[in-house]
Amino acid sequence: MPDLKIFGPGSWAEARRIADVLRKETIGGALLLAGTLIALIWANSPWSGGYTTMTGVTVGPSALHLHLSLATWAADGLLAIFFFVAGLELKREFVAGDLRDPRRAAVPVAAAAGGVLVPALFYTLVNLGGATKGWAIPTATDIAFALAVLAVVGRSLPTALRTFLLTLAVVDDLFAIVLIAIFYTAHLSVLPLLAALVPLALFTVLVQRRVRSWWLLLPLAFAAWALVHASGVHATVAGVLLGFAVPVIRSERAGGPDAGPGLAEHFEHRFRPISTGIAVPVFALMSAGVTIGGLHGLSSALSDPIALGIMVGLIAGKPIGILLATWLTARFTRATIDSGLSWIDMFGLAVLAGIGFTVSLLIGELAFGAGGERDDHVKVAVLLGSLIAALLATVVLRARNRVYRRIRAAELVDRDRDDIPDIYQS
Repeated sequence: MPDLKIFGPGSWAEARRIADVLRKETIGGALLLAGTLIALIWANSPWSGGYTTMTGVTVGPSALHLHLSLATWAADGLLAIFFFVAGLELKREFVAGDLRDPRRAAVPVAAAAGGVLVPALFYTLVNLGGATKGWAIPTATDIAFALAVLAVVGRSLPTALRTFLLTLAVVDDLFAIVLIAIFYTAHLSVLPLLAALVPLALFTVLVQRRVRSWWLLLPLAFAAWALVHASGVHATVAGVLLGFAVPVIRSERAGGPDAGPGLAEHFEHRFRPISTGIAVPVFALMSAGVTIGGLHGLSSALSDPIALGIMVGLIAGKPIGILLATWLTARFTRATIDSGLSWIDMFGLAVLAGIGFTVSLLIGELAFGAGGERDDHVKVAVLLGSLIAALLATVVLRARNRVYRRIRAAELVDRDRDDIPDIYQS
């Protein structure tokens, strides 16, 4: 059995697929950044009242318990699309991707687990005897923002590093949705939750039969989402469950794996642009607008233990947790860093994983409610902590640019001219 390599090249098919995903996520990161900046500028301008009015506008049918503000529609509705795509991606990674090999999956899964546990511990220690219910806020990595940073400072970053970051963030999303479902369900109505199983089951039957008709699938998906929302469980959980229901590999009846991509890949191509280009940027626009109040307001926010716990979790907890879990897993599995790279590269990625935005803001609202002073402090801490993590990662990764350019050049060598780089055939 070959030695397990951390940052190994993996397979060519997976490398091509992930390169396509990363391109879309990078564009989405730029749009996410734009939405965040617009929200911040608007909320701190003389027209801030207009921002508050816009996010508070309520629409939707009251009879279905869906008369919600635009901000809530963004958090509960649009982010369900984001988690649907995350569910598709995660299932594909473990069913047909390189992570179907348990040995190869062990390192990024352990790294993601460490990146959840240690930030949660740091936050709790800072807030002992206080607002400990926000412990999950600094546990999430925002892959779109992280890749937007890489697009600026890490253009030559080897494919293996980008792939590791993407895989870590996808597993991180799974942990986040489990935390939301278990720890941030304020009340639970059993009947709507049981009723949600009906459209979910019908959706599953149809997609297993490779039915793609939107007029059948979308009403069922909406019904499952609405019933989960009515149950008290956060509606984004429905997005992940729907994503898990979609088959990754064609059945023998549909021609088998050699007949082409499965339905999960088809849906991923269709919905990822909606997720990265619309859902997440609009959520940022609706959620990131916090009135800072100048230096006095900033110092007031940062003196709050909640904000301090979030920042310590993102800036210190994330890299420590990821590095420690990766090192321990490497020791037990006898994995080694691939040639040309070192632990400083893992440190750079671990620091970059401290960029927590989309899911961190969502958990902050679930923990402390939307609006109010605590919610503002959460937003300030998430934004500032993510900014500091991005700047620190930039310093580390740019210092290694010469090494990355050399590895990247080697990745493109194709001496036999078969359109497959030699590194994936050795």
